Amino acid sequence: MTQDPQPSESKKTVKSFRRNLIEWAVTLVLCGSLLYFFAPPSWWQFGVSDVSDRPAPQPVVLRNLDGSTWNLADQRDKVVVVNYWATWCGPCRFETPGLVTVSSEFAPRGVEFIGVNVDADPAAIAPFVEEFKIPYRIVRAGNDPNIAGDSVLPTTILYDRRGAVAKKYTGIVLESTLRSDISSLLAE
Repeated sequence: MTQDPQPSESKKTVKSFRRNLIEWAVTLVLCGSLLYFFAPPSWWQFGVSDVSDRPAPQPVVLRNLDGSTWNLADQRDKVVVVNYWATWCGPCRFETPGLVTVSSEFAPRGVEFIGVNVDADPAAIAPFVEEFKIPYRIVRAGNDPNIAGDSVLPTTILYDRRGAVAKKYTGIVLESTLRSDISSLLAE
């Protein structure tokens, strides 16, 4: 009775290594393709848009927690950062400490930060603000034509001194990116 010769262990290891390498390469290519085709446009825009490419300012009116209104037009000559978030949003919780740091850094230079909460229950806002020690104004969603149709949280809009959208970040904005973009606007 003859036995089939068994492949040596080294041949099995080489095949296993090659197979794993090919599987990883295919996975990376697929993930890269998905990222390329489905990542938000803000991931591929480096820096703020050129002044000549920015749309004309549009009226943005949001509701303060006390029911009064906050109007972007009242912020002329200031760089304004408007961040849409919710207490239940994991990426928002991840992003908030960076926003707090950057807002504290740029507040003395006249940069206005506004947090726009979209929670259904306004009672959830105060504990979140306290937990993250948010120093900037928190408002409720209102009329912002620059966010219309967007359902991704967080979304952050960077307005120039005229009130025009200089950049829109869909998803988490990195602290370093925001700092660089605000510095660019302040230099204009």
